[in-house]
Amino acid sequence: MAKQINVALVGNPNTGKTSVFNRLTGLNQKVGNYPGITVEKKQGICKIKRNLKAHIIDLPGTYSLNASSLDENVVIELLLNKKDKDFPDLAIVVSEIENLKRNLLLFTQIKDLKIPTILVINMADRMERKAISLDVENLEKKLKTRIALISSRNNTGFEELKEIIANYKALPIEPCLNASVIDPEYFDRLQKTFPNEDLYKLWLVITQDVNFGVLDRNEIMGVTSFKTESESHLKYLQQKETIKRYQFINKALKETLIIDKDRAKDFRSRMDRILTHKFWGYIIFFAILFLIFQSIFDWSSYPMDFIDSSFVSLSEWLKLNLPAGDFTNLISDGIIPGLGGIAMFIPQIAFLFLFISVLEESGYMSRVVFLMDRIMRRFGLSGKSVVPLVSGTACAIPAIMATRNIENWKERIITILVTPFITCSARLPVYLIIIALVIPEEPVLGIFSLQGLTLLGLYLLGFGAAIIASYTLDRYLKIKNKSFFIIEMPNYKIPLIKNVVINVVEKTKAFVFGAGKIILAISIILWVLASYGPGDFNEAKAIIEEQTINDGLNEEQLESKISSFKLEHSYIGIIGKGIEPLVQPLGYDWKIGIALISSFAAREVFVGTLATIYSVESDDQETIKNRMAKEVNRSTGAPLFNMASGISLLLFYAFAMQCMSTLAIVKRETNSWRWPLWQLVSMSIVAYIVALIAYQLIK
Repeated sequence: MAKQINVALVGNPNTGKTSVFNRLTGLNQKVGNYPGITVEKKQGICKIKRNLKAHIIDLPGTYSLNASSLDENVVIELLLNKKDKDFPDLAIVVSEIENLKRNLLLFTQIKDLKIPTILVINMADRMERKAISLDVENLEKKLKTRIALISSRNNTGFEELKEIIANYKALPIEPCLNASVIDPEYFDRLQKTFPNEDLYKLWLVITQDVNFGVLDRNEIMGVTSFKTESESHLKYLQQKETIKRYQFINKALKETLIIDKDRAKDFRSRMDRILTHKFWGYIIFFAILFLIFQSIFDWSSYPMDFIDSSFVSLSEWLKLNLPAGDFTNLISDGIIPGLGGIAMFIPQIAFLFLFISVLEESGYMSRVVFLMDRIMRRFGLSGKSVVPLVSGTACAIPAIMATRNIENWKERIITILVTPFITCSARLPVYLIIIALVIPEEPVLGIFSLQGLTLLGLYLLGFGAAIIASYTLDRYLKIKNKSFFIIEMPNYKIPLIKNVVINVVEKTKAFVFGAGKIILAISIILWVLASYGPGDFNEAKAIIEEQTINDGLNEEQLESKISSFKLEHSYIGIIGKGIEPLVQPLGYDWKIGIALISSFAAREVFVGTLATIYSVESDDQETIKNRMAKEVNRSTGAPLFNMASGISLLLFYAFAMQCMSTLAIVKRETNSWRWPLWQLVSMSIVAYIVALIAYQLIK
């Protein structure tokens, strides 16, 4: 049986740590959360040799062990606590060749914890182009470790890395810096008070608010024989430690690293002058956004139609081949249409994640964050708020979790409260089908699509709403302290196909299975509510047949009328009729009202709900899009989904919360029901008023 060791993968952001993790583990990885907190935990298995496997934990990116966020606390707690089941037998610090000096600060801190540590220098393929030369053997001696020079892009150096991992027990654990040089007198007292504890670990326990197994911070501070220092003096000593470490790093790199800037071919600077330009940068960004949205419509139309028609055919086939009865009706009219209502959007969601992954992998997304910061900071948001807002285009839940990096509590609250305004992928199914129904396929200026422009407008509306809400909250909450915005601009690079594919597959899978569970449960509940009622449906059928016998209706028309009657007098029909007066001023009927309520579980359930209701109402095997297009407003006789009601629906979903999972994560992140309830009520009121005004003006 192969032995398994724990390996901690650590590194600064933008060093290619995720690429290294993907190269080592491939698809043999899983994602979860650390116990009790919302920090993402990625782990995977890598076969090192025949009798050795490595359980690799991809820790959150951090610049040093001086933590300022929940993400960084996770790194420190794992590296300090030997009682943790994931405590590493080996640490791999990923750095990159162009920012080696800064990366080595974290490396020296981890090595001083006396954990066997390997230094991985990534992006070695750039060394020739950037005119960089490195004396690896000499640097290994100075850092007292083994170094693996790799390129995750070209997949080189990984065999050497695995060989070093296999021989991890031979790695020296001698520290780079003797902790006592920071302040000899203070550290001498510290060592005398706790003679059996490692000096540098003690220092981290004192200066960082982290858990440390049996020996915790409170226990140390409570020892009467040890004179504690003031917080300001501890900060001073931390700064002194950083200076001492950089002195050591500078000395090590002086003789081993040579960069000849005169011979370097610096493509990055030329591109940055264009892509981050204060005028052209925004033009290019919005042009890229528009191309993405137009492509989402154009490229995905064929697979969408195929999936939609396939689910209709499957439902019809099941009806014909399974024994007649409630169970067959549940599957063919409830579950299959409900799932089909979301499965048809998989191509568009996959394309959205594909484009986002390409932008992130290429390094352009960091430029977008930098560009948007110029706008956001004027409205009370921290520069660090831009990352959650941009990632909110995928899903509000991880975006809200990403606010942990914002140190200022009030700035973090504002970011959490406005993030749900950003158009997430869950809104995409609603937007796409409504746009396809009410917005004509007309070209604009001969080259643009009106439908694509509408989708772009909804995304911009979401960002605009977030900014206006931030400005209002900033004035209301009276934020006094502002944090500085610091972002590292990574080098431009051609996206790695493997990373993009893994990202698209994992995120699409999470979206589909996460939504699928909810849709499956709701589809069953809706079918039951729509198929049964308090009255006698057989008696109603006889009355309808008697009333319409002289109208000359054929059998198909008669069945359709009976199905409609049964639906209206079912439990769901009674509920829908009860809320219809509330939604009628917005241009909706009771069926749309039911879809609005059920979509509170998840926005994308809206389409699946209508698919289930329409399937119960009619025996016609039509696609959900065609069925919605034929719906008639009984009050006016006009199509139910017209320009007025369509725009009203689009605006309602643009502003409404409509997601119980987001509310749950807001409660978890703020540790209070005050903020999520305030969020739900205020966003619902705004959504209703805006949708009402839009419908009344357009109709």
